[in-house]
Amino acid sequence: MSDGYSLMTRRTFILGTGAFAAALAFAPGAVLGDDRALIRRAIPSTGEMLPVMGMGTSRTFDAGQDAAVRAQLAEVLQVFFDNGGKLIDSSPMYGRSESVVGDLLEATGNQHNVFAATKVWTNGRQNGIEQMQESMQRIGVDVMDLMQIHNLRDWQTHMPVLQEWKEQGRFRYIGITTSHGRYHDEFEKLMQTQALDFVQFTYNLENRVAEERLLPLAADRGIATLINRPFERGGLFRQVEGAALPEWSAEFDCRTWGQFFLKFIVSHPAVTCVIPATTQVRHMKDNMGAGFGRLPGAAMRERMLAFYASL
Repeated sequence: MSDGYSLMTRRTFILGTGAFAAALAFAPGAVLGDDRALIRRAIPSTGEMLPVMGMGTSRTFDAGQDAAVRAQLAEVLQVFFDNGGKLIDSSPMYGRSESVVGDLLEATGNQHNVFAATKVWTNGRQNGIEQMQESMQRIGVDVMDLMQIHNLRDWQTHMPVLQEWKEQGRFRYIGITTSHGRYHDEFEKLMQTQALDFVQFTYNLENRVAEERLLPLAADRGIATLINRPFERGGLFRQVEGAALPEWSAEFDCRTWGQFFLKFIVSHPAVTCVIPATTQVRHMKDNMGAGFGRLPGAAMRERMLAFYASL
């Protein structure tokens, strides 16, 4: 494997550390002790139900061989699954993230619980084929749940391969991605002309451009949506620093600012799944809490927007 360590490290390295064993032994159970329902949305092209809270790996799972770091990420991963998580999104662009995810899925016994999503991020047909094969090997799957073209890179070349491999059963779903507002015009054209199962883009309280065209088009075309950068790289938390969470947020089972931001996103009817990324167990617990209970309706969403804008 090109990332410098062999497949045999999946168990021999990780499970051989006391820190990792301790992380598994004391991994917390479900965040919520009550009977509030896990929120799921249907993937329009098949009707398959997916929990609205997923997990990203950008800047978080690009870890080396440090046992303590991997033990912490293993605990983060286990909390994700313990609280109903399914979809994990990665990319070759994210350094060693795919390999670390694959290692920890096997070591924690969650290979069969994951909805694995990654991307092709290169130029040229053969390069794309080799990269996608390597991604599947790194994550440890024979069938990739979702393969996406990262930031539309050489999409004209890769799209026929994605469609062919989906027909062959090597991919279950295919899609395209963008982030922080890039390529929206071209992105919209592809949504209108290509047979896509998923699209991924940025949407949050601060950046609502997707409400204008992308989210309505996804709903019209029957395309599932993955939402990246839900906290605008921490910008939303900086905006509310020092402010108290409004009491009325309890009306949609919101306990923290993180859940306030995430519930705003997933309350949009065209959003399928949001993919925040973290290396912290407490943040993962908090994120997953947003995937349970009630969601704000249209009037409450307007109230959230007005409150946020007033800070």
